[in-house]
Amino acid sequence: MLMNSLVELDRAHLVHPVASYRGHEKAGVRVLASGKGARVKDASGHELIDGFAGLWCVNAGYGQDKIIEAATRQLRELPYATAYFGLGSEPAIRLASELADRAPGDLNHVYFTLGGSDAVDSTVRFIRYYYHSLGKPEKDQFISVMNGYHGSSTVGAGLTALPAFHAGFGLPYDWQHKIPSHYSYRNPVGSDPQAIIDASVAALRAKVEELGAERVAAFYIEPIQGSGGVLVPPDGWLKAMWDTCRELDILFVADEVITGFGRTGPLFACADDGVVPDLMTTAKGLTSGYCPMGAVFLSDKVYNTIADGAGAAAVGHGYTYSAHPVSAAIGLACLDLYENGLLENGQRAGQRLMAGLNALADHPLVGDVRGRGMLAAIELVTDKANKTPLPASAEPAKRVFDRAWDNGLVVRAFPTGVMGYAPPLCCTDGDIDLILERTRLTLDQTLADPEVRAAMRD
Repeated sequence: MLMNSLVELDRAHLVHPVASYRGHEKAGVRVLASGKGARVKDASGHELIDGFAGLWCVNAGYGQDKIIEAATRQLRELPYATAYFGLGSEPAIRLASELADRAPGDLNHVYFTLGGSDAVDSTVRFIRYYYHSLGKPEKDQFISVMNGYHGSSTVGAGLTALPAFHAGFGLPYDWQHKIPSHYSYRNPVGSDPQAIIDASVAALRAKVEELGAERVAAFYIEPIQGSGGVLVPPDGWLKAMWDTCRELDILFVADEVITGFGRTGPLFACADDGVVPDLMTTAKGLTSGYCPMGAVFLSDKVYNTIADGAGAAAVGHGYTYSAHPVSAAIGLACLDLYENGLLENGQRAGQRLMAGLNALADHPLVGDVRGRGMLAAIELVTDKANKTPLPASAEPAKRVFDRAWDNGLVVRAFPTGVMGYAPPLCCTDGDIDLILERTRLTLDQTLADPEVRAAMRD
């Protein structure tokens, strides 16, 4: 089909996620046509390094024959099997077992979803059922962290703490509460790690006291806040919040939709902190984006309480495509790739990426460099001493993305002037070096932007 025909069909019919509908109609779509390894090509043949792995998800890289063959084989043998009525399929059963074996602590029970958003929704339902089973239905208040992202579903978007996901939607609900982020670069208490940890613990305690400990059900965190700008907490922050939740009798939910499956180094980011959540959500890297799938991990305590509470009655929560056999077959193939070289390669590539980004710290626009493994960001400012963000008139989200694209690089460009990175774990040294080279070029072009220059003179 001719490119202009695709653009017009897209304008007329395809609703894009988290987009200005009128703005997208005006700009038109960029059509991606193919991918291999860490590279993608658009329909015009323009090749790019995908420095964002699609949407934080193509961890294994594009065109992995092992994944493609697993999906093809399963499509031929059994393209669908419901998990209702006590039925199941071999790939789903095996994947649940393999994941439970590798999950932290006693997260031995896995419920499959279609992605991260409905995984978060599922945790809310499981947690409510858990407390009803304990005879404590009054524990119905949920706490999350500012700048956090927990999906775009009706319930998850309320736990999300980014304004765009609330405006016009009547969110958050009155049972969804927030505490300040650890955001080290812009934390009111300064950059001292222990001071940030102490402030977060104090904020959680204060919020629980305000709501009443007998009312608070759960606390939600990301090991690294992704869509909030790749905000990396100080070492020890995650464990301190986990310890506080245990002391206050609050369920601790780790949202590893972005950080899971090698994104930060280990299979699960919680492993770096010695934290065992009560529930954990994953998606994205679970199938490396090759097909939709998410998962909720439940601890023995949570699962057994729900099971005992239900007794002979059915627990009324389910999705048509839960435990889909093709998705599960892909998940098994991804897991095999991760553990047979990709995790190790990702760790090496992550070190090279972070070293290269840190070497950009002397650029006039770079205020902060942060990250862990293959998850990183640089925050752009017009005044390093005062940490002044890029002006809105410079349209950071649009112009930075456009410049990087033209330079052959896909990054996440945030409206706050943050450039986010989450490359595939298969990246070669050459791929990483091109990401860094094209980032520097993009920074230099942004430095020449008239609105940015004007802001630097002010």
